[in-house]
Amino acid sequence: MRRWQIGAVAGVAVVIVGVGLGVASANEAVPTVNCPQVALKVAVPAQQKADVQRNLELLNTQINEANQRLRTTVGQGGPNFIQNAILGPLKDKRFATINRIETAIGRNAAKPDLNAEGLSACKLNQGGGKSPAQNTAVPSAAATAGSAATGTPTVSCPDVKVGAVPAQQRADVDRNLALLKTQIAEADERLRTTVGQGGPNFIQNAILGPLKDKRFATINRIETAIGRNAAKPDLNAEGLSACKLNQGGGAAPTAAPTAAPTAAPTTQAPAPATPAAEGTPAGSPVQVNGQLSVCGNNLCNAAGKAIQLRGMSSHGLQFFPNCVNAGSLDALRNDWKADFIRLSMYVQEGGLETDPTGFTNKVNGLVDQATKLGLYAIVDFHILTPGDPNANTALAKTFFANVTAKHARNNNVLYEIANEPNGVSWDGIKNYADQVIPVIRKNSPNSVVLVGTRGFSSLGLTDGADEKEILADPVDFKNVMYTFHFYAASHGADRRAVVARAAKELPLFVSEFGTQTFTGDGNNDFKSTDQWLDLLKANKISYGMWSLSDGRETNSAFRQGTCAGTKFAGTAVLTEAGRYIRSRILTGVGNPN
Repeated sequence: MRRWQIGAVAGVAVVIVGVGLGVASANEAVPTVNCPQVALKVAVPAQQKADVQRNLELLNTQINEANQRLRTTVGQGGPNFIQNAILGPLKDKRFATINRIETAIGRNAAKPDLNAEGLSACKLNQGGGKSPAQNTAVPSAAATAGSAATGTPTVSCPDVKVGAVPAQQRADVDRNLALLKTQIAEADERLRTTVGQGGPNFIQNAILGPLKDKRFATINRIETAIGRNAAKPDLNAEGLSACKLNQGGGAAPTAAPTAAPTAAPTTQAPAPATPAAEGTPAGSPVQVNGQLSVCGNNLCNAAGKAIQLRGMSSHGLQFFPNCVNAGSLDALRNDWKADFIRLSMYVQEGGLETDPTGFTNKVNGLVDQATKLGLYAIVDFHILTPGDPNANTALAKTFFANVTAKHARNNNVLYEIANEPNGVSWDGIKNYADQVIPVIRKNSPNSVVLVGTRGFSSLGLTDGADEKEILADPVDFKNVMYTFHFYAASHGADRRAVVARAAKELPLFVSEFGTQTFTGDGNNDFKSTDQWLDLLKANKISYGMWSLSDGRETNSAFRQGTCAGTKFAGTAVLTEAGRYIRSRILTGVGNPN
């Protein structure tokens, strides 16, 4: 059992409520919760006002959810039902939320003690009535200024010059060029708000180093995008990714100007399929394992046995619309003997936001096709640009409400709520999860939910953090796992050591990995991949490889042109990476030949 679980149970045990804790009968008034006010008696730095505001509003959301639970469970449970099922979990959520407020303020001012322990427990208004609302007004303070003696430094980054861009990739390239500007602005903001923090290497380790990694990945994405429909250029990502400091401050140079984006084509989505009448195929992964859950730090089947699922992730459904279909899924299940397909529904980059109805229907139809074959399906809300999932909260709620309603009776669907969060803190990711998971739970109360981790789902390693920030403030819902992504040619023994350590305390799911570099391209490193997959096997950590596509990049499992045809089984249609992963799933040994 994880340490945070033990703490939560202990916290519940000491709550004392001076009323009966059974659920009201039908002829009694339905009780409501009565929670103490969290008073902010300190000024909140301007940089943290939005974060604090979100968490204060979240306290009201938690009260409303508890009251809704009280209304909808009248007559259920024994004498301790309300305490165990409603007040106890509410206390844990409030404790974590108040702690996040303290932490947010402490980033730019003295960290306050808001008495999280004393203010987290709520009582009952036994006779019903309106619950007192949390005051969400935020007392403000001026933003932290730079040093009075010297100007706050700014970053100076080299321009990225891009030549001709195919019309199909214009919007993608423009978004990534704009992202380079955003990364510079974010780094400058970080420099302004961390004046005086850290030791002599703080700026290099906490700001310039991560900025270099982000720029390298972004420039590589520009190269990859152009290469989908033209010769792939060399934009000198290695040489242009590092930035320097303007020690005296001043405006930072801007990246190359972006061109007007080309409108994304309308997506023609297939009509949602109807689940097979004959039921789940005998011997299929879903027939064998049934409803999945999280037990301890493992993914478990309906019998409570820890298992490992092995499968594939699609590429963006808008980039390769013909690669995930009945034929390729049949090959995945019956030729490869895989367990699941991950459906990568990009939100931006010509994805969901351009045609919400069409793409939602497309995902629903593919889930139905996977269901017919007895495959598990991971519905991936694929955010990459922008990296902060809070920018898409409203769209995520609508999308997951629709998809979970369509598949409410399914036992084979997992939901990944944020693919690779980047440029956002764990607090921010958790705030998003706290809002989206209840939407999923309304229609799918028992499904496994995958939560992306900081730094491109690296457990925070890309940002200089690790799993300890998650252990200190975990997501407060059952059947939740945390995602970790790796690319074998870029990530080696140091990250494997962290995953081996984290797996002892956190339920992990590798929803995406590659045999090449983190750009999704370059030479395959099968030796490193073997070491990674052996580690995952030893710890029963499920994995899916990127990607079931037929693109130019080496991550594509299919040879170019395969998806225009109808043959997907066998090795003749597979790339080196495709042959490797098929062999690994079939035999336990990866063979690219």
